[in-house]
Amino acid sequence: MTLLEEAKIKLSRLIETQNWPQNEKVTIVSARNLTPEEAIGKPDRDDYPLLTGKEVMMEARLRNGIGQAFTDQPGQFEGTLDDVLHLSLDSNFHRAVFVATLNAVMRNLQMIDATVHCKDKEPALCAKELPAFIEKNYGHPKIAFIGLQPAFIEVLHNAGFNLKVTDMNPDNIGQIRCGVLIENATLNAQNARWADIVLSTGSVLVNDTYHELLQGKPVIYYGVTTAGLAKLFDFPRFCHCGR
Repeated sequence: MTLLEEAKIKLSRLIETQNWPQNEKVTIVSARNLTPEEAIGKPDRDDYPLLTGKEVMMEARLRNGIGQAFTDQPGQFEGTLDDVLHLSLDSNFHRAVFVATLNAVMRNLQMIDATVHCKDKEPALCAKELPAFIEKNYGHPKIAFIGLQPAFIEVLHNAGFNLKVTDMNPDNIGQIRCGVLIENATLNAQNARWADIVLSTGSVLVNDTYHELLQGKPVIYYGVTTAGLAKLFDFPRFCHCGR
């Protein structure tokens, strides 16, 4: 059983305890239909994946809950909780629908926060908090960094952390970004074995590549995507300015 399949069972049980009708309607809106400004505002740099068009933000709305998830397979979905619970988790789109819905349900129940991406100056403010978070919890470790989050990479590099960074975007692979060489994501498992900790985008849970990171080292997920999963499975998570 995969992590998301187990999460689907947990979500189903959670809905049952709330006595919610499973025909409760969920609306999913893809960030493909939102402008970059709506998704991330006007940050102080232009190299975030949401601005370069390589990833989009999927947003689920249920009652008073809003949940988001990054995905490279945008689309639109409108259906019921039962429809979501019966989705086959066989594509990045379906997995993103499920994860965004999970976040919306748990946010509505006030079980989690920071399920909506930060905007404008907040991404930079979030990044400034990351070195202290790492030092407080893990000392000064070697870090396998998964995904190109430029503000995070820059502050960690400037703080003297030893980083190996991987990304799936061919435009970044082999390039120096924020003072660090960006390697191919095929090296994720190798880098995770080298590192003391792994700092990963939540996108690995949506694109089903998280298995490569499980090398017996602490894995800390950053961002809004893993809000609900971090709560369900007690994963470390860093999202200082999420809304």
